[in-house]
Amino acid sequence: MQNIQDIFDRIQEHKKKQKELRALYKDALKASTQYVSITEELKELREKKRKIEFSTKEDLASEFQELETLELDIKNDVELLSDLAVTQLMKGETIAVSDKYQNAYDPVVTVRFKKHTG
Repeated sequence: MQNIQDIFDRIQEHKKKQKELRALYKDALKASTQYVSITEELKELREKKRKIEFSTKEDLASEFQELETLELDIKNDVELLSDLAVTQLMKGETIAVSDKYQNAYDPVVTVRFKKHTG
């Protein structure tokens, strides 16, 4: 079985190499006059798109307010569901949820490592 530290170190090395290759790629794109030209066109089109979206949002202000409220409600309920699921798992209880079509959903638990700052 491999050591966790060895795997972590390998991931760090791969991320460093990945960063270097991405920088090389970006530099090569910046050297392309055709790429730079198209990028400028895209910026102009994105600005036009943003203005149209803003205008439409103003026209549908009440609907967007409801949309924001729903997004917040969903975020809060997802967090609550997650907390309840972890609590049940820690108690050794089985977790079972299904949608209105009787499709069963299994819990997915992940572990991430965050850089220690202190």
